[in-house]
Amino acid sequence: MSSELAQYRRPYWNSQPEHQFEQYRSSGKRSPREPLVIVPQTLSELTGPAFGHDAVRESDADLTRQHAGEPLGERIVVSGRVLDENGRPVRHQLVEVWQANASGRYPHKADQHDAPLDPNFSGAGRTMTDSEGRYRFITIKPGAYPWGNHFNAWRPAHIHFSVFGDAFLQRLVTQMYFPGDPLLKFDPIYNSTADEIARERMISSFDWETTLPDWALGFKFDIVLRGRDATPMEK
Repeated sequence: MSSELAQYRRPYWNSQPEHQFEQYRSSGKRSPREPLVIVPQTLSELTGPAFGHDAVRESDADLTRQHAGEPLGERIVVSGRVLDENGRPVRHQLVEVWQANASGRYPHKADQHDAPLDPNFSGAGRTMTDSEGRYRFITIKPGAYPWGNHFNAWRPAHIHFSVFGDAFLQRLVTQMYFPGDPLLKFDPIYNSTADEIARERMISSFDWETTLPDWALGFKFDIVLRGRDATPMEK
């Protein structure tokens, strides 16, 4: 068997996070304890979701323009494509993001991190993919933050993504990381995906083409919904 064919037939069970990953303490509470139940797909799952054009505004994709003032931090442009397992674009689908601010804090009462909130940054946005499966967000690069999983535990800078795909049962929630982050090798959530190549699919790449002169750096992050090259899910 050729190496190319062997790579094609390589099982990809380890390209998704383990249900229970000892180093990630919360995974034991979130993982299933009983056999999974197959949910039959009814007409609503097969034909949805459908989102009205009025429900998602163009301004929803710019997280730096949702308040009266400018948010603090480094402006970035995050863009890419949503694809199926055969590389075909997933068109006109909802993509949502949420993230911490530049100091590593979420505007949520449960977040008690001793870091400042930013009154001009809510940390959430959404957009629809176009006819080529492309999406684009303008936002602020999030900061790292402590999370109490173990001694001196810090989460790498990341942005949460939610993509619905062609049906409600295809929803993917994942995290996008940044290249060269030294915290990645210490992060149990990132490392709960056993396969190194699959883990690297969660890391964005610097994108010169979408970098805006004198204003913001660009990062590219493609999302694959199914198959052996699927983007790992968030635990």
